[in-house]
Amino acid sequence: MKKSIYSSPLAFLWNLCLAYVCYAACRGIYLVENWSAFSEGLSALSLTNLFWGSFKFDSSAIFYTNALYLLLMLLPLHWKERTGWQKTAKWIFLIVNSLAIIVNLADAVYFKYTGRRTTSSVFQEFSHENNLGQVFGAEIVQHWYLFVAGLVMIIALYMMYVEPKGKLNLRGKAQLIGYYLVQLLALGIAVPVTVGAMRGGFTKAVRPITISNANQYVNRPTEAALVLNTPFSMIRTVNKSVFKDPKFYDRAELDGIYSPVHTPSDSIVSRKKNVVVLIVESFGKEYVGALNNGEGYTPFVDSLMQHSLTYEYTFSNGRKSIDGMPSVLSGIPRFNEPFFLTPASLNDVSGIAGELKKSGYQTAFFHGAENGSMGFEAFARATGYQQYYGRTEYKEDKRFDGDKDYDGTWAIWDEEFLQFYALKMSELQEPFCTTVFTASSHHPYVVPAKYKDIYKDEPGDDNIMHKCVRYADFSLKRFFETAKKQDWYKNTLFVLTADHTNLTSKKEYQTDLGVWSVPILFFDPSGEMETGMREGIAQQTDIMPTVLNYLGHPTPYVAWGKDLLHTPDSETWAVNQENGVYQYVTGDYILQMMEDGKVKGLYNYKTDWFMKENLEGKLPEVEEPMAKVLKAIIQSYMIRMTEDQLIVK
Repeated sequence: MKKSIYSSPLAFLWNLCLAYVCYAACRGIYLVENWSAFSEGLSALSLTNLFWGSFKFDSSAIFYTNALYLLLMLLPLHWKERTGWQKTAKWIFLIVNSLAIIVNLADAVYFKYTGRRTTSSVFQEFSHENNLGQVFGAEIVQHWYLFVAGLVMIIALYMMYVEPKGKLNLRGKAQLIGYYLVQLLALGIAVPVTVGAMRGGFTKAVRPITISNANQYVNRPTEAALVLNTPFSMIRTVNKSVFKDPKFYDRAELDGIYSPVHTPSDSIVSRKKNVVVLIVESFGKEYVGALNNGEGYTPFVDSLMQHSLTYEYTFSNGRKSIDGMPSVLSGIPRFNEPFFLTPASLNDVSGIAGELKKSGYQTAFFHGAENGSMGFEAFARATGYQQYYGRTEYKEDKRFDGDKDYDGTWAIWDEEFLQFYALKMSELQEPFCTTVFTASSHHPYVVPAKYKDIYKDEPGDDNIMHKCVRYADFSLKRFFETAKKQDWYKNTLFVLTADHTNLTSKKEYQTDLGVWSVPILFFDPSGEMETGMREGIAQQTDIMPTVLNYLGHPTPYVAWGKDLLHTPDSETWAVNQENGVYQYVTGDYILQMMEDGKVKGLYNYKTDWFMKENLEGKLPEVEEPMAKVLKAIIQSYMIRMTEDQLIVK
């Protein structure tokens, strides 16, 4: 059989089309798997925009990952026509594109927890975990249909791959010249097409596309995940400069608009109270009955709220556990990537513990996972926690049953570890500042065997988080029962919040604001702090300034939040960022802004929670002041990250 001089270029084109089909199929599965998150806005999306946006990002990923394959197939060398060369090219193509299928489908599951495509930071985030095989195994069992879909696509890719066959006979000078002209022409066309595809365009004015460019094809930041693909998101974030000064204002003007430096007033009242911060894993606002007209799974937290201070709108500043710690404990929101996976984590950084340590507080952090898990121990020590108590210390405490209380995947069960936490605080010298990060309300969504008949999936309830939330609520009840018996209890300020939201059932918690909704409450058993529901906005980064100012902390510090107790409700605000879009909430409105400072949307979230009516450009008296402040918040963040200005020196 004679091989045509056109065989390799034509085979390359066919096989490249197969890769496009696989990416499109993965996107369809991604949509179906996360239908509840996307279905609400699909009717308002332009299918043309969605197609061309997806094609652009798929092209970038496909040409990046298949660059070596392109060279092997199109190099103007007749040696490449040999069987061994072609077999090597085939297996490189199959391996690379099979991996792309796998990460795209795996990310369809992970999206439920992050609300965005996975980036390269995931390798750092889980670099210290030794249970990932178990976690992935459980997910494969639970989502077996994705495993089957991926296997079918990979087999189809193998079966439909076209490999140039036959023997190339180049007889005479004319045939040899013809062969090399065809191969050179094919390569000459492929090289600029590859560069243009990688960059996302072919003109000199086009900058290489990034994740944030996906927003121009959709209406909501969450929908950007539909346009993107996971290989692109990973490739584009490798060694990327996370923080860049947008230069919206000069330095003098910037500080006049917004500064994260908090300076104590002359009228501060000093209180030497203990501080206990409870960060409850995945404890979204949706689950709290007292915040949902009685519909919830948290009878104890509902009762605690009757004696606590909270706010009508309460938000997280990140979507992962690794985002929650800096936001809650150091007043640092997550912009672009988790703070302590960035170079800025090596800056001098403080937090509630570090500031209170200056005033003689003993500080300790508790987390029932393996010591070092998620980088929590390193961050806790960097921000001023003197002691760290993890699974290792729990096992050494003879009052408890050690690893018999291990959940088998992540950490010590909440009930036992919170008891350990309560009793261990009685060994600390007052005043103290401690934090506990729970773990049980988490994948793989199980409760201790002794409670499986009490906290179980109820008939008709398709949210497997609910039983875990009920168990976490029970564990909190047991903690407070024990804490009440301790001498330090009445002289303690308790703060309770979640690190982020989790699986949702209600549409109102799947909106651009709803996915950030977590409870935030302050409880002072002495009765000194006001109680009740205030009408303002609270965010995780407000916890540090609120606590420090309530205690009368005497020295300045840095935090991207506000003192809720001394800020009028009408002036409270919250900020977050996802898929390159910043959201700034204050008063009755939410402003959405791109990284370049261009306003994407303005909505009255109090009357339009589902954000159907975009008021961008229609209310300049609202939009312009909000845009001005948001730009200043972003710029102050970027400057302080790059210039090591996270503490007041």
